[in-house]
Amino acid sequence: MKKIIQLVLVAALTVSFSSCSEFLEVNNNPNAPVSENLSLSAKLPAALVSTVNQETGQLNQIGAFWAGYWGTTSEGVNLFVDLKSYNGPAIRHQRDGIPVWENGYTNLLYYQLIKEQAQTEGALVYAGIAKIMQGWHFTRLVDLYNNLPFDDALQGTLHPTPRYEDGKTVYEKSINLISAGIEDLKNAPAGVGPGADDVLFKGNKTLWIKFGNTLKLRALIHQSAAGDPAYITAEIQKIQAEGSGFLGVGENAFVQPGYLNTASKLNPFWENYYRTVQGASTGNHQDLRPTVFALEQYKRRNDPRLATLYVSVGTDYKGVLFGNPNAEAQYNRASTSAFKGPQENGNRPAALFKTATQPSVLMGSFESLFLQAEAAQRGWITGSAKTFYEQGIQESFKYMEVAASEFAAYNAQPAVNFDQATNKIEAIITQKWLALNSLSSIEAWSDYRRLGIPAIPNSLDAPAPTARPLRLMYPESERQTNNAEASKQGSDDMIKDKVWWNR
Repeated sequence: MKKIIQLVLVAALTVSFSSCSEFLEVNNNPNAPVSENLSLSAKLPAALVSTVNQETGQLNQIGAFWAGYWGTTSEGVNLFVDLKSYNGPAIRHQRDGIPVWENGYTNLLYYQLIKEQAQTEGALVYAGIAKIMQGWHFTRLVDLYNNLPFDDALQGTLHPTPRYEDGKTVYEKSINLISAGIEDLKNAPAGVGPGADDVLFKGNKTLWIKFGNTLKLRALIHQSAAGDPAYITAEIQKIQAEGSGFLGVGENAFVQPGYLNTASKLNPFWENYYRTVQGASTGNHQDLRPTVFALEQYKRRNDPRLATLYVSVGTDYKGVLFGNPNAEAQYNRASTSAFKGPQENGNRPAALFKTATQPSVLMGSFESLFLQAEAAQRGWITGSAKTFYEQGIQESFKYMEVAASEFAAYNAQPAVNFDQATNKIEAIITQKWLALNSLSSIEAWSDYRRLGIPAIPNSLDAPAPTARPLRLMYPESERQTNNAEASKQGSDDMIKDKVWWNR
Protein backbone atom coordinates (compact mmCIF):
# COMPACT_ATOMS: atom_id res chain seq x y z
CA MET A 1 0.00 0.00 0.00
CA LYS A 2 2.81 2.43 0.85
CA LYS A 3 4.37 1.79 -2.57
CA ILE A 4 1.06 2.43 -4.31
CA ILE A 5 0.71 5.73 -2.47
CA GLN A 6 4.20 6.74 -3.55
CA LEU A 7 3.54 5.88 -7.19
CA VAL A 8 0.30 7.84 -7.26
CA LEU A 9 1.96 10.87 -5.69
CA VAL A 10 4.93 10.80 -8.01
CA ALA A 11 2.62 10.49 -11.00
CA ALA A 12 0.57 13.44 -9.78
CA LEU A 13 3.74 15.41 -9.19
CA THR A 14 4.94 14.77 -12.73
CA VAL A 15 1.64 15.42 -14.49
CA SER A 16 0.83 18.56 -12.49
CA PHE A 17 3.92 20.42 -13.58
CA SER A 18 4.87 18.85 -16.90
CA SER A 19 3.86 22.06 -18.64
CA CYS A 20 6.13 24.40 -16.72
CA SER A 21 9.22 24.03 -18.87
CA GLU A 22 11.03 21.58 -21.10
CA PHE A 23 13.51 20.69 -18.37
CA LEU A 24 10.64 19.23 -16.35
CA GLU A 25 9.80 16.81 -19.15
CA VAL A 26 12.58 14.34 -18.44
CA ASN A 27 10.64 11.22 -17.47
CA ASN A 28 11.94 8.19 -19.37
CA ASN A 29 8.45 6.87 -19.98
CA PRO A 30 5.66 9.46 -19.70
CA ASN A 31 3.10 6.65 -19.66
CA ALA A 32 4.64 5.11 -16.53
CA PRO A 33 5.95 7.91 -14.29
CA VAL A 34 7.08 5.73 -11.40
CA SER A 35 9.66 6.51 -8.77
CA GLU A 36 12.30 4.25 -10.31
CA ASN A 37 12.51 6.21 -13.58
CA LEU A 38 12.08 9.71 -12.20
CA SER A 39 15.37 11.39 -11.43
CA LEU A 40 15.86 13.83 -8.60
CA SER A 41 16.32 16.51 -11.24
CA ALA A 42 12.73 15.87 -12.33
CA LYS A 43 11.21 15.70 -8.86
CA LEU A 44 12.84 18.77 -7.31
CA PRO A 45 11.52 21.49 -9.65
CA ALA A 46 8.00 20.08 -9.52
CA ALA A 47 8.05 20.07 -5.72
CA LEU A 48 9.35 23.64 -5.54
CA VAL A 49 6.67 24.81 -7.96
CA SER A 50 4.03 23.05 -5.87
CA THR A 51 5.30 24.87 -2.78
CA VAL A 52 5.25 28.31 -4.34
CA ASN A 53 1.87 27.71 -5.95
CA GLN A 54 0.37 27.03 -2.54
CA GLU A 55 2.15 30.01 -1.04
CA THR A 56 1.19 32.56 -3.70
CA GLY A 57 -2.25 31.05 -4.23
CA GLN A 58 -4.41 29.82 -1.38
CA LEU A 59 -2.21 31.03 1.50
CA ASN A 60 -1.58 34.48 0.08
CA GLN A 61 -5.30 34.82 -0.62
CA ILE A 62 -6.31 33.91 2.93
CA GLY A 63 -3.71 36.28 4.32
CA ALA A 64 -4.63 39.12 1.97
CA PHE A 65 -8.16 39.19 3.35
CA TRP A 66 -7.32 38.59 7.02
CA ALA A 67 -4.28 40.88 7.10
CA GLY A 68 -6.27 43.86 5.86
CA TYR A 69 -5.14 44.15 2.25
CA TRP A 70 -8.09 42.95 0.14
CA GLY A 71 -11.82 43.38 -0.06
CA THR A 72 -14.33 42.96 -2.87
CA THR A 73 -16.34 45.33 -5.05
CA SER A 74 -20.08 45.71 -4.75
CA GLU A 75 -20.43 43.53 -7.84
CA GLY A 76 -18.34 40.90 -6.06
CA VAL A 77 -20.24 41.03 -2.79
CA ASN A 78 -20.98 37.30 -2.99
CA LEU A 79 -17.36 36.31 -3.62
CA PHE A 80 -15.06 34.91 -0.91
CA VAL A 81 -17.94 34.94 1.58
CA ASP A 82 -16.33 32.26 3.77
CA LEU A 83 -13.14 34.28 4.20
CA LYS A 84 -15.03 37.51 4.80
CA SER A 85 -17.34 35.94 7.40
CA TYR A 86 -14.70 33.68 9.05
CA ASN A 87 -16.76 30.60 8.29
CA GLY A 88 -14.43 27.90 9.59
CA PRO A 89 -16.62 24.88 8.78
CA ALA A 90 -16.99 26.02 5.17
CA ILE A 91 -13.27 26.73 4.82
CA ARG A 92 -12.40 23.22 6.02
CA HIS A 93 -15.09 21.53 3.92
CA GLN A 94 -13.74 18.54 2.04
CA ARG A 95 -15.46 19.37 -1.25
CA ASP A 96 -15.85 23.16 -1.39
CA GLY A 97 -13.33 24.36 1.16
CA ILE A 98 -9.68 25.43 0.97
CA PRO A 99 -7.41 22.35 1.20
CA VAL A 100 -4.53 23.96 3.06
CA TRP A 101 -3.84 20.92 5.27
CA GLU A 102 -4.14 18.46 2.39
CA ASN A 103 -1.90 20.47 0.07
CA GLY A 104 0.62 21.08 2.84
CA TYR A 105 1.01 17.41 3.65
CA THR A 106 1.07 16.47 -0.02
CA ASN A 107 3.98 18.86 -0.51
CA LEU A 108 5.68 17.41 2.56
CA LEU A 109 5.39 13.94 1.07
CA TYR A 110 6.88 15.14 -2.22
CA TYR A 111 9.96 16.30 -0.31
CA GLN A 112 9.98 13.07 1.70
CA LEU A 113 10.25 11.07 -1.53
CA ILE A 114 13.05 13.35 -2.72
CA LYS A 115 14.84 13.03 0.62
CA GLU A 116 14.61 9.23 0.68
CA GLN A 117 15.88 8.88 -2.87
CA ALA A 118 18.63 11.44 -2.28
CA GLN A 119 19.81 9.62 0.81
CA THR A 120 19.87 6.34 -1.09
CA GLU A 121 21.89 7.92 -3.92
CA GLY A 122 24.16 9.93 -1.63
CA ALA A 123 22.92 13.18 -3.18
CA LEU A 124 23.49 15.46 -0.20
CA VAL A 125 22.41 18.70 -1.85
CA TYR A 126 19.03 17.29 -2.82
CA ALA A 127 18.62 15.78 0.65
CA GLY A 128 19.51 19.09 2.28
CA ILE A 129 17.08 21.05 0.12
CA ALA A 130 14.29 18.56 0.87
CA LYS A 131 14.86 18.89 4.62
CA ILE A 132 14.85 22.69 4.47
CA MET A 133 11.62 22.69 2.49
CA GLN A 134 10.01 20.23 4.87
CA GLY A 135 10.90 22.64 7.65
CA TRP A 136 9.17 25.38 5.67
CA HIS A 137 5.95 23.36 5.34
CA PHE A 138 5.83 22.00 8.88
CA THR A 139 6.24 25.45 10.45
CA ARG A 140 3.70 26.90 8.03
CA LEU A 141 1.16 24.21 9.00
CA VAL A 142 1.75 24.92 12.70
CA ASP A 143 1.18 28.63 12.00
CA LEU A 144 -2.21 27.70 10.56
CA TYR A 145 -3.37 24.74 12.69
CA ASN A 146 -1.12 24.48 15.77
CA ASN A 147 -0.77 20.81 16.84
CA LEU A 148 -0.23 18.26 14.08
CA PRO A 149 1.55 14.98 13.16
CA PHE A 150 5.32 15.16 12.73
CA ASP A 151 7.17 11.95 13.66
CA ASP A 152 4.30 9.69 12.56
CA ALA A 153 3.61 11.67 9.39
CA LEU A 154 4.78 10.78 5.86
CA GLN A 155 5.14 7.08 6.71
CA GLY A 156 2.52 5.64 4.35
CA THR A 157 0.50 2.93 6.06
CA LEU A 158 2.99 2.48 8.90
CA HIS A 159 0.97 4.97 10.97
CA PRO A 160 -2.55 5.09 9.48
CA THR A 161 -3.68 7.36 12.34
CA PRO A 162 -0.57 9.46 12.95
CA ARG A 163 -0.05 10.86 16.42
CA TYR A 164 -0.29 14.61 16.88
CA GLU A 165 2.47 16.59 18.56
CA ASP A 166 2.11 20.03 20.11
CA GLY A 167 2.95 22.99 17.93
CA LYS A 168 5.95 24.08 19.99
CA THR A 169 7.53 20.63 19.64
CA VAL A 170 6.88 20.57 15.90
CA TYR A 171 8.50 24.00 15.61
CA GLU A 172 11.60 22.80 17.43
CA LYS A 173 11.81 19.64 15.33
CA SER A 174 11.34 21.68 12.16
CA ILE A 175 14.19 24.00 13.10
CA ASN A 176 16.35 20.92 13.75
CA LEU A 177 15.31 19.54 10.36
CA ILE A 178 16.38 22.75 8.65
CA SER A 179 19.70 22.62 10.55
CA ALA A 180 20.23 19.07 9.32
CA GLY A 181 19.52 20.22 5.78
CA ILE A 182 22.10 22.97 6.11
CA GLU A 183 24.66 20.43 7.31
CA ASP A 184 23.93 18.24 4.27
CA LEU A 185 24.54 21.21 2.00
CA LYS A 186 27.81 22.08 3.73
CA ASN A 187 29.02 18.49 3.57
CA ALA A 188 28.17 18.02 -0.09
CA PRO A 189 31.15 17.79 -2.47
CA ALA A 190 31.81 20.89 -4.53
CA GLY A 191 30.28 20.87 -7.98
CA VAL A 192 27.79 18.13 -7.18
CA GLY A 193 24.07 18.83 -7.04
CA PRO A 194 21.27 20.50 -8.94
CA GLY A 195 21.67 23.19 -11.53
CA ALA A 196 18.82 24.46 -13.68
CA ASP A 197 16.47 21.95 -12.05
CA ASP A 198 16.76 23.98 -8.86
CA VAL A 199 14.21 26.57 -9.92
CA LEU A 200 14.79 28.54 -6.71
CA PHE A 201 18.54 29.13 -6.36
CA LYS A 202 20.02 27.31 -9.37
CA GLY A 203 22.11 25.06 -7.14
CA ASN A 204 23.68 27.91 -5.18
CA LYS A 205 24.38 26.21 -1.85
CA THR A 206 25.27 29.46 -0.11
CA LEU A 207 21.87 30.96 -0.89
CA TRP A 208 20.13 27.76 0.20
CA ILE A 209 21.96 27.91 3.54
CA LYS A 210 21.08 31.59 3.99
CA PHE A 211 17.49 30.74 3.12
CA GLY A 212 17.47 27.99 5.74
CA ASN A 213 18.86 30.35 8.36
CA THR A 214 16.21 32.92 7.43
CA LEU A 215 13.45 30.34 7.86
CA LYS A 216 14.81 29.54 11.31
CA LEU A 217 14.91 33.24 12.17
CA ARG A 218 11.30 33.61 11.06
CA ALA A 219 10.29 30.69 13.29
CA LEU A 220 12.11 32.28 16.24
CA ILE A 221 10.61 35.71 15.57
CA HIS A 222 7.13 34.16 15.62
CA GLN A 223 7.70 32.97 19.18
CA SER A 224 9.24 36.20 20.43
CA ALA A 225 6.40 36.80 22.88
CA ALA A 226 5.66 33.20 23.79
CA GLY A 227 8.79 31.12 23.43
CA ASP A 228 11.55 30.26 25.86
CA PRO A 229 14.11 33.12 25.76
CA ALA A 230 16.92 30.68 26.56
CA TYR A 231 15.89 28.48 23.64
CA ILE A 232 15.77 31.45 21.27
CA THR A 233 19.19 32.61 22.41
CA ALA A 234 20.66 29.14 21.93
CA GLU A 235 19.23 28.84 18.42
CA ILE A 236 20.45 32.29 17.42
CA GLN A 237 23.91 31.31 18.65
CA LYS A 238 23.79 28.20 16.45
CA ILE A 239 22.92 30.32 13.41
CA GLN A 240 25.75 32.72 14.21
CA ALA A 241 28.18 29.82 14.70
CA GLU A 242 27.21 28.39 11.31
CA GLY A 243 28.31 31.71 9.87
CA SER A 244 26.50 32.07 6.54
CA GLY A 245 23.98 34.63 7.76
CA PHE A 246 20.59 35.41 6.25
CA LEU A 247 19.23 36.44 2.88
CA GLY A 248 20.37 40.00 2.28
CA VAL A 249 20.07 42.79 -0.24
CA GLY A 250 19.37 41.40 -3.71
CA GLU A 251 19.01 37.83 -2.42
CA ASN A 252 15.47 36.76 -3.19
CA ALA A 253 13.79 33.35 -3.03
CA PHE A 254 12.04 33.62 -6.39
CA VAL A 255 10.83 30.50 -8.22
CA GLN A 256 11.23 30.53 -12.00
CA PRO A 257 10.44 27.18 -13.64
CA GLY A 258 10.31 28.67 -17.14
CA TYR A 259 6.91 30.36 -17.37
CA LEU A 260 5.74 31.06 -20.90
CA ASN A 261 3.11 33.40 -22.30
CA THR A 262 1.05 30.48 -23.54
CA ALA A 263 -1.93 28.58 -22.19
CA SER A 264 -1.31 26.77 -18.88
CA LYS A 265 2.27 28.08 -18.68
CA LEU A 266 1.77 31.61 -17.35
CA ASN A 267 2.82 32.68 -13.91
CA PRO A 268 -0.17 31.46 -11.80
CA PHE A 269 -0.46 34.69 -9.77
CA TRP A 270 -0.69 36.69 -12.99
CA GLU A 271 -3.19 34.28 -14.51
CA ASN A 272 -5.41 34.12 -11.42
CA TYR A 273 -5.41 37.76 -10.42
CA TYR A 274 -4.64 39.82 -13.53
CA ARG A 275 -4.92 38.57 -17.12
CA THR A 276 -5.67 35.41 -19.06
CA VAL A 277 -3.45 34.21 -21.88
CA GLN A 278 -5.80 36.08 -24.25
CA GLY A 279 -5.18 39.28 -22.29
CA ALA A 280 -8.65 39.45 -20.75
CA SER A 281 -9.06 40.78 -17.23
CA THR A 282 -9.77 37.94 -14.81
CA GLY A 283 -12.75 37.89 -12.47
CA ASN A 284 -10.41 38.40 -9.53
CA HIS A 285 -8.86 41.44 -11.15
CA GLN A 286 -12.29 42.90 -11.74
CA ASP A 287 -13.64 42.36 -8.23
CA LEU A 288 -10.69 42.35 -5.80
CA ARG A 289 -9.78 45.77 -4.48
CA PRO A 290 -7.51 47.27 -1.82
CA THR A 291 -9.22 48.10 1.43
CA VAL A 292 -9.77 51.67 2.50
CA PHE A 293 -7.47 50.89 5.42
CA ALA A 294 -4.62 49.71 3.18
CA LEU A 295 -4.83 52.79 0.99
CA GLU A 296 -4.84 55.04 4.05
CA GLN A 297 -1.58 53.50 5.29
CA TYR A 298 0.18 54.30 2.01
CA LYS A 299 -1.40 57.76 1.71
CA ARG A 300 -0.47 58.68 5.28
CA ARG A 301 3.18 58.18 4.39
CA ASN A 302 3.05 59.69 0.89
CA ASP A 303 4.20 56.24 -0.18
CA PRO A 304 5.33 56.07 -3.83
CA ARG A 305 4.41 52.37 -3.94
CA LEU A 306 0.77 53.44 -4.06
CA ALA A 307 1.09 54.56 -7.68
CA THR A 308 2.67 51.30 -8.82
CA LEU A 309 0.23 49.09 -6.92
CA TYR A 310 -3.14 50.54 -7.91
CA VAL A 311 -5.02 52.42 -10.60
CA SER A 312 -6.19 55.85 -9.53
CA VAL A 313 -9.82 56.93 -9.75
CA GLY A 314 -9.54 60.48 -10.98
CA THR A 315 -6.82 62.02 -8.86
CA ASP A 316 -7.27 59.74 -5.87
CA TYR A 317 -7.20 56.09 -4.88
CA LYS A 318 -10.44 54.51 -3.70
CA GLY A 319 -10.79 51.29 -1.72
CA VAL A 320 -13.50 49.05 -0.31
CA LEU A 321 -14.53 47.93 3.16
CA PHE A 322 -13.52 44.41 4.13
CA GLY A 323 -16.59 42.23 4.49
CA ASN A 324 -19.00 44.95 3.33
CA PRO A 325 -22.28 43.02 2.99
CA ASN A 326 -24.05 45.76 1.03
CA ALA A 327 -23.70 46.45 -2.70
CA GLU A 328 -23.11 50.18 -2.36
CA ALA A 329 -22.35 52.21 -5.50
CA GLN A 330 -19.27 53.87 -4.01
CA TYR A 331 -17.62 50.44 -3.79
CA ASN A 332 -18.38 49.23 -7.29
CA ARG A 333 -15.79 48.44 -9.93
CA ALA A 334 -15.86 51.80 -11.67
CA SER A 335 -15.52 53.76 -8.44
CA THR A 336 -12.63 51.88 -6.86
CA SER A 337 -8.95 51.31 -7.62
CA ALA A 338 -8.02 48.09 -9.42
CA PHE A 339 -4.61 46.46 -9.13
CA LYS A 340 -2.22 47.97 -11.66
CA GLY A 341 -0.42 45.93 -14.30
CA PRO A 342 1.35 46.73 -17.57
CA GLN A 343 -1.90 47.47 -19.40
CA GLU A 344 -2.68 50.22 -16.89
CA ASN A 345 0.94 51.36 -16.64
CA GLY A 346 1.94 52.27 -20.17
CA ASN A 347 3.12 48.69 -20.84
CA ARG A 348 5.66 48.99 -18.05
CA PRO A 349 5.95 46.54 -15.14
CA ALA A 350 3.91 47.45 -12.07
CA ALA A 351 4.35 46.55 -8.40
CA LEU A 352 2.73 43.10 -8.42
CA PHE A 353 2.05 42.39 -12.08
CA LYS A 354 5.08 42.79 -14.30
CA THR A 355 4.89 40.17 -17.07
CA ALA A 356 3.05 36.92 -17.63
CA THR A 357 6.37 35.12 -17.13
CA GLN A 358 7.53 36.86 -13.95
CA PRO A 359 9.03 34.61 -11.25
CA SER A 360 6.87 33.61 -8.28
CA VAL A 361 7.77 35.05 -4.88
CA LEU A 362 8.47 32.50 -2.17
CA MET A 363 10.32 34.97 0.07
CA GLY A 364 11.55 38.41 -0.84
CA SER A 365 14.77 39.94 0.40
CA PHE A 366 12.61 42.63 2.01
CA GLU A 367 10.96 40.08 4.30
CA SER A 368 14.34 38.74 5.38
CA LEU A 369 15.65 42.24 6.08
CA PHE A 370 12.64 43.16 8.21
CA LEU A 371 13.08 39.91 10.15
CA GLN A 372 16.68 40.91 10.77
CA ALA A 373 15.60 44.42 11.76
CA GLU A 374 13.24 43.01 14.39
CA ALA A 375 15.85 40.54 15.62
CA ALA A 376 18.45 43.31 15.91
CA GLN A 377 16.00 45.60 17.70
CA ARG A 378 15.25 42.81 20.18
CA GLY A 379 18.99 42.39 20.77
CA TRP A 380 19.15 38.90 19.28
CA ILE A 381 21.65 39.57 16.50
CA THR A 382 24.39 42.07 15.82
CA GLY A 383 23.98 44.76 13.21
CA SER A 384 21.93 47.92 13.03
CA ALA A 385 18.15 47.57 13.21
CA LYS A 386 17.94 50.93 11.44
CA THR A 387 20.11 49.72 8.56
CA PHE A 388 18.11 46.51 8.11
CA TYR A 389 14.88 48.52 8.28
CA GLU A 390 15.98 51.00 5.64
CA GLN A 391 17.33 48.24 3.40
CA GLY A 392 13.99 46.44 3.71
CA ILE A 393 12.14 49.51 2.47
CA GLN A 394 14.61 50.00 -0.38
CA GLU A 395 14.32 46.36 -1.46
CA SER A 396 10.52 46.67 -1.39
CA PHE A 397 10.77 49.81 -3.54
CA LYS A 398 12.96 47.90 -5.97
CA TYR A 399 10.51 45.02 -6.25
CA MET A 400 7.49 47.31 -6.56
CA GLU A 401 9.09 49.31 -9.37
CA VAL A 402 9.70 52.50 -7.40
CA ALA A 403 12.77 54.54 -8.33
CA ALA A 404 15.60 54.34 -5.81
CA SER A 405 15.74 58.14 -5.80
CA GLU A 406 12.35 58.22 -4.07
CA PHE A 407 13.72 56.68 -0.88
CA ALA A 408 15.46 59.71 0.68
CA ALA A 409 12.36 61.92 0.76
CA TYR A 410 10.19 59.03 1.86
CA ASN A 411 12.52 58.07 4.68
CA ALA A 412 12.82 61.64 5.92
CA GLN A 413 9.16 61.73 6.97
CA PRO A 414 8.45 61.44 10.71
CA ALA A 415 5.95 58.65 10.00
CA VAL A 416 8.72 56.60 8.35
CA ASN A 417 12.05 57.65 9.82
CA PHE A 418 13.42 55.02 12.19
CA ASP A 419 15.23 57.46 14.45
CA GLN A 420 11.99 59.37 15.02
CA ALA A 421 9.90 56.28 15.75
CA THR A 422 8.86 56.05 19.40
CA ASN A 423 8.02 52.35 19.00
CA LYS A 424 10.74 50.76 16.87
CA ILE A 425 9.07 47.33 16.63
CA GLU A 426 5.83 48.93 15.47
CA ALA A 427 7.74 50.88 12.81
CA ILE A 428 9.43 47.70 11.56
CA ILE A 429 6.23 45.65 11.42
CA THR A 430 4.30 48.45 9.74
CA GLN A 431 6.87 48.76 6.97
CA LYS A 432 7.01 44.99 6.70
CA TRP A 433 3.22 44.98 6.31
CA LEU A 434 3.44 47.58 3.53
CA ALA A 435 6.09 45.48 1.76
CA LEU A 436 4.32 42.10 2.06
CA ASN A 437 1.09 43.38 0.52
CA SER A 438 -0.30 40.64 -1.75
CA LEU A 439 3.11 38.95 -1.94
CA SER A 440 3.35 37.08 1.37
CA SER A 441 0.11 38.15 2.99
CA ILE A 442 -0.10 35.06 5.16
CA GLU A 443 3.03 36.20 6.97
CA ALA A 444 1.50 39.62 7.56
CA TRP A 445 -1.49 37.88 9.17
CA SER A 446 0.90 36.02 11.48
CA ASP A 447 2.49 39.32 12.49
CA TYR A 448 -0.94 40.76 13.23
CA ARG A 449 -1.89 37.77 15.37
CA ARG A 450 1.25 38.00 17.49
CA LEU A 451 1.56 41.79 17.77
CA GLY A 452 -1.71 43.42 16.68
CA ILE A 453 0.21 45.58 14.19
CA PRO A 454 -1.07 47.40 12.25
CA ALA A 455 -4.52 48.12 13.72
CA ILE A 456 -6.47 46.34 10.98
CA PRO A 457 -10.25 46.93 11.05
CA ASN A 458 -12.34 43.83 11.48
CA SER A 459 -14.56 42.40 8.77
CA LEU A 460 -18.00 43.97 8.66
CA ASP A 461 -19.29 40.45 8.08
CA ALA A 462 -17.57 38.95 11.14
CA PRO A 463 -19.78 36.75 13.36
CA ALA A 464 -19.21 39.19 16.24
CA PRO A 465 -17.57 42.64 16.51
CA THR A 466 -14.48 41.27 18.27
CA ALA A 467 -14.32 37.89 16.51
CA ARG A 468 -11.07 37.37 14.60
CA PRO A 469 -9.67 34.26 12.94
CA LEU A 470 -6.73 32.94 14.94
CA ARG A 471 -6.11 29.63 13.14
CA LEU A 472 -7.80 27.18 10.75
CA MET A 473 -9.97 24.26 11.80
CA TYR A 474 -8.76 20.73 11.09
CA PRO A 475 -10.21 19.67 7.74
CA GLU A 476 -13.06 17.24 7.27
CA SER A 477 -10.70 14.83 5.53
CA GLU A 478 -8.64 14.60 8.73
CA ARG A 479 -11.72 14.27 10.88
CA GLN A 480 -12.85 11.34 8.75
CA THR A 481 -9.55 9.46 8.82
CA ASN A 482 -7.86 10.48 12.08
CA ASN A 483 -10.61 11.91 14.25
CA ALA A 484 -9.46 10.27 17.49
CA GLU A 485 -6.14 12.13 17.32
CA ALA A 486 -7.64 15.38 16.03
CA SER A 487 -10.24 15.35 18.79
CA LYS A 488 -7.52 15.29 21.44
CA GLN A 489 -6.36 18.76 20.37
CA GLY A 490 -9.15 20.78 21.98
CA SER A 491 -12.20 22.66 20.81
CA ASP A 492 -10.94 23.34 17.26
CA ASP A 493 -12.43 26.84 17.32
CA MET A 494 -10.80 29.16 14.80
CA ILE A 495 -12.02 32.27 16.62
CA LYS A 496 -11.01 31.31 20.17
CA ASP A 497 -8.11 28.87 19.81
CA LYS A 498 -4.64 30.32 19.29
CA VAL A 499 -1.58 28.66 17.87
CA TRP A 500 1.10 28.02 20.48
CA TRP A 501 3.23 31.09 19.81
CA ASN A 502 0.23 33.43 20.01
CA ARG A 503 -0.40 32.93 23.76
